[in-house]
Amino acid sequence: MNKTISLGVCLIVGIELLALSQHDRRWVLAAAGIGLAVVLLGLRRALARGFDAGAEAGADELGDSLRRWLSTTETTIRWSEATRADWDRHLRPMLARRYEITTGQRQSKDPAAFHATGRMLFGAELWEWVNPNNVRRSGDREPGPGRAALEEILLRLEQV
Repeated sequence: MNKTISLGVCLIVGIELLALSQHDRRWVLAAAGIGLAVVLLGLRRALARGFDAGAEAGADELGDSLRRWLSTTETTIRWSEATRADWDRHLRPMLARRYEITTGQRQSKDPAAFHATGRMLFGAELWEWVNPNNVRRSGDREPGPGRAALEEILLRLEQV
């Protein structure tokens, strides 16, 4: 809309300058009026079309982002209820990153403080499911901790 108004003002000023450069000054008012009419019609058309298109696009973007979030959440829950290998491959790295971001503890800076903070925050049992160093190469068919453990881990991360 600002672009349309700016172009309209430039058009009117240009028309007036062009009309003033001519020796016949009786066309200045008519030329400015025609320029103003063109700008107002363009602005009216942009406003009528812009609000409807903008509202639909905004609603569609919200719907798309909600559908993506829902899909991601459902996938995360499925991984939590699957095998330990799925947990280790998908959820453990995500939970370890969230733990590092939430607490500010970096494993590379001080591994002992990293593990001590993890045990204090989650308890020994849940920390084993968040600890990035507790990945088992074997045990593809072992069950994961389940949805309740994921929920408890996320709740404790939220409380920090």
